[in-house]
Amino acid sequence: MRNCNCIIKILAFVAVLSLCDSCKKDTLLVTNNPALTFDDIFETFWNKMNQNYVYWDTDSTDWDKIYLIYKPKFANLSLGNDSDAIKSVQYFTEMTKGLRDSHYQINFLNSAIAHSFINPAFNKKQLSAQFHYPYPYYKVDTAYLDKGFQLGLDYGNISNNLPFAVLSGTIDKRILYFSCNQFALVKYYQANTNSIIQRILKDLVSQLNNLPDYIKGVIIDVRSNQGGDVADLNFLFGQFINKRLHFGYTQSKSGNGRLDFTPWIEAYIYPQANAKNLAIPIITLTDNVSASLSEAFAMATHLLPNGIVVGERTWGATGPLIKQDVFNAGAFTIPGFLAVQSSSVKFKYLDGKSYEGVGFSPDYPIPFSLQLLNQHKDIQLEKAINLIGP
Repeated sequence: MRNCNCIIKILAFVAVLSLCDSCKKDTLLVTNNPALTFDDIFETFWNKMNQNYVYWDTDSTDWDKIYLIYKPKFANLSLGNDSDAIKSVQYFTEMTKGLRDSHYQINFLNSAIAHSFINPAFNKKQLSAQFHYPYPYYKVDTAYLDKGFQLGLDYGNISNNLPFAVLSGTIDKRILYFSCNQFALVKYYQANTNSIIQRILKDLVSQLNNLPDYIKGVIIDVRSNQGGDVADLNFLFGQFINKRLHFGYTQSKSGNGRLDFTPWIEAYIYPQANAKNLAIPIITLTDNVSASLSEAFAMATHLLPNGIVVGERTWGATGPLIKQDVFNAGAFTIPGFLAVQSSSVKFKYLDGKSYEGVGFSPDYPIPFSLQLLNQHKDIQLEKAINLIGP
């Protein structure tokens, strides 16, 4: 068996890259559990948050004050009363509205409120004048690609009401372009199928490993991509480097105390077989829905001497999500009533800053314009093309 230090390092590496399908609602429905009271639910919720939440050292929420305010409110609720169950959703919303964790979400399992959910980051962001929902950029950007581009859509893999989509091709026969609106690339690449998406990915890897001289730049488009599979960061970004890239640090809980944390541990991205250190411009496109693994991709791009980030500030969900049995932190459930999704590990960038709840700013900010996209004009993509030059 591996020694403890080695295991910690492995888990920390997995943690910084690990991203799951956030904002997906739990479909499990159960009836009220008569063994529970709202007082039990509140106590369990408050204590699990006190132990599991990883941002208490930087979060502005006064969790002790929350206890004093909401303990008597929950004590006055009856679990068998549907109106009280609905009132509890209001209380949980008020208690968590200021949380920093942008992955944070509560899904309710109680049948009376099973269609309710709480996502503080979404609630805050939708109030912004710049907020927009995920957009199917591939419907516009095919017009910018040379004849022979490849578009793969999987309607069996839907997220945000959009199919999983990958688009690959060249622009003006001098720029290699690739986009994906989810990170599930390794899954498709290694599948025992011959799908269009698999063929696109194999062609992309082959092109990157043997890049012709006429390609003067690469554009990777992760706009409206809310993250996905841990393995995809190495799989895709690892095609652009020939040695490991130190891009940040992870920190996890070391005990049940609110401020019990491990030391910060270095996090790396590793090159893939046959990968070359590309000297041409590498541009990553982001929007305000780019989250999790997409943000890690943008941050890594920014560290390259030839890397540029174009578009909008990202979502700000940089703390990875890990299965509950890996870390004593993050997600938890109160059986029969709710399930909490929360970051299991903290991440800070190589500059020593945490962008959780803030988002990562592009080198060249270009606003989202639905009006122009409806006219089949993508000004963010056009900026990236112009930066690469003739």
